[in-house]
Amino acid sequence: MAVCLIKQTATKTAELLIGQTLRGRAGSYVLTKQLEDSVWIAKDSQRENVIVKSVRHWRLQNERDVLRRFQHRTAYLRPLIDEIENPSDPPAIVLRWLDDDMLNASNAKRLTRPEVKHVAKGVLEALRVMHEDGCVHADVKPKNILVNYGKSGSRFQEVQLADLGGSVSEDSEYAKEGEEMGTPIFRSPEAQLQLQWGPPTDIWSLGATVNFHMFKPGVPIDHPDYLLHIVLKYHRLFGPWPTSYAEIADDKVMEVLDYTMSHSPKETLTPFKNIVKEELCREDKQFLLKIMKLDPRDRPTARELLDDPWFYEDVPAVVTSSSPSVAIIHRQDAPQVLPA
Repeated sequence: MAVCLIKQTATKTAELLIGQTLRGRAGSYVLTKQLEDSVWIAKDSQRENVIVKSVRHWRLQNERDVLRRFQHRTAYLRPLIDEIENPSDPPAIVLRWLDDDMLNASNAKRLTRPEVKHVAKGVLEALRVMHEDGCVHADVKPKNILVNYGKSGSRFQEVQLADLGGSVSEDSEYAKEGEEMGTPIFRSPEAQLQLQWGPPTDIWSLGATVNFHMFKPGVPIDHPDYLLHIVLKYHRLFGPWPTSYAEIADDKVMEVLDYTMSHSPKETLTPFKNIVKEELCREDKQFLLKIMKLDPRDRPTARELLDDPWFYEDVPAVVTSSSPSVAIIHRQDAPQVLPA
């Protein structure tokens, strides 16, 4: 069963044209707009919008196969609608269209506390299904959380997790070898340090997503120490590094951790646990502290988080311009490859 594949050789994207008709197993689709190099908007036979992804890359087949396995088990994954047969090359799949992603939505209007909870719960529902079958999303971030807007009352009617092209089995060599994954400012410490990662890496990424610009490193993305600055942020916010890291890290990684601690003077330490109520209410802080554990073995599972009282209590929060409790991160950084 081909699900959660590991990497294969990638090639350049598709040669498609606006106005072109693509024929799939379930219907036909006319391309109307190109969104990205390999992503298009198209109209189906009912004149409804759909998304077409077309690229000669292992991720396309992988997303198709992962969705075939999981989309019927949860309403919180953006589903596969069709697979294009004509033309057969370049390969293409058809996915559901949703109104927006959380990066755009949060930039347009700051999320309220109940809205953050609603989005986080939807993502955790998707992750629960994947994780309990040993599959890691590996790129949870605002851009990959899609929403449909509500027509009355609630701002968001639907929440779905998208872009499963990089999803892998936790038992794959890709995960065991700690290969590069995701986007640096949302990436878990173990993945950033090229250690073995698994479902807990998605839990960390969700925490980084529903938080503020927590791991924005303060240097440009092309800075040679960009990734190191993010690792320093891990320690300064959630450190010190637990001694248990010696059980999962080699000497080289332990040297990096020692460096972050020795190069973090007291005035640079900003422990998240010490944030005062005016910046973040106690209940939000407690919930996030459960997630943002440096040792992945200490993080709760998606199922455990879904049962957390945080989702069911309704404590008013003080909203300020820097309040992490009501902010999905507002900036997306391009993926970076860790140095060898």
